Amino acid sequence: MSRLNMDLIEAIYSESDRELTNDELYREVQSRLAISDDAFNTKEKFGTAGVAHNKIKHRIRWFQQTLKSMNVIERLSSGRSLWRHCRKNKSGLSEAREGARLVAFSTDLGVAIFGNSTMALPGNTEPVHLCLTSPPYPLRKQRDYAAAFKTDSDYIDFIVDAIRPIARQLVDGGSLVLNIGQDIFNPGQPSRSLYPERLLLSLCEKLDLYLMDRLPWVNMSKAPSPTYWACRKKIHLLAGHEMIFWLTNNPDAVRSCNQRVLQPHTERHSALIAQGGEMRTAMYGDGAHTLKPGAFSHNTNGAIPKNVIIRGHACADTRRFHQEAKRLGLPAHGAMFPTAIPDFFIRFLTDENELVVDPFAGSLKTGLAAERLNRRWMCFDSILEWLRISSTGFFSEFPGFEMNPIIDNGELFA
Repeated sequence: MSRLNMDLIEAIYSESDRELTNDELYREVQSRLAISDDAFNTKEKFGTAGVAHNKIKHRIRWFQQTLKSMNVIERLSSGRSLWRHCRKNKSGLSEAREGARLVAFSTDLGVAIFGNSTMALPGNTEPVHLCLTSPPYPLRKQRDYAAAFKTDSDYIDFIVDAIRPIARQLVDGGSLVLNIGQDIFNPGQPSRSLYPERLLLSLCEKLDLYLMDRLPWVNMSKAPSPTYWACRKKIHLLAGHEMIFWLTNNPDAVRSCNQRVLQPHTERHSALIAQGGEMRTAMYGDGAHTLKPGAFSHNTNGAIPKNVIIRGHACADTRRFHQEAKRLGLPAHGAMFPTAIPDFFIRFLTDENELVVDPFAGSLKTGLAAERLNRRWMCFDSILEWLRISSTGFFSEFPGFEMNPIIDNGELFA
């Protein structure tokens, strides 16, 4: 009876060209496993009450309900008990439908959830110290990692709704860090959409957040874009940065500390410190800045970073993710930021053992950085394939790793 498993039940629904009743499902299982009528219909006593139930049908229904919980199958709303397989999205990916909530895998520090954060978070009372995410970009044409929205307002509402339950659970002085795409244009025009500014205003006005900073992420190795307006029409310059917004619910209590992200002094500055600082006197900007002998002689722990992140997208973890995707025969995420981005903000804005949440986790780089930095984490994504790749690609080496057997089921991605 070991052949009666999740793979079999999912395969029956997947291969059927119509809806199935439970009786039809039972008959198909019996036929495929070549179980006799007597063996299939045998009842056994269950529980302390000793009520007799059909053990085989009980197991089938358990697998059925588990597949339903992750939206692999769905029950029709008609009067009859009809079930069907939930098909993949237009990109061929296994996308969670509304209401899906399933733990994909976990470690001692965190958990990855297949489903929508707006559905799962309201039942969680854990205070959140940092929400760090890169939501799907509002491209005019849908891609695996980006959603297509009719208007900028639709996209802004989508993001605000996703952030709202997390914003409610932010600790006093907690932060929201949002990496958004800049290269969105008004339909048919070379003028850029103002959605980043409108999104920023909506987050502040609707969720009572405050803007702390705008940090450009400069990536000189970005693929040439905007292709049409820069490469074909010769109007625009090639894009070389994306914007990162940093917001908080209380600027007077914000929990950031730049001493956690100090950078090594340059060789030139180290030499300046070693010689006892400046030897000259100078004045700049009508006296706004003055230089005196001995300035910059104090040997500090490092240099405070500028509010510009200069970093290419190439990353060893990204290469590892692609290798794992190839090994599993699954499609990889098409737009991953380097782990250095979440690593920087997690160190800057949180202490060890605090909670970091990512409602649009994608390849789970936020969770990976949090795990390595000894922060607790909670990540959500609606694409099952990306969670599966991340599970063994990144997290299986960490203490307490456990993967839901359903996620390890290759038949779900067939």
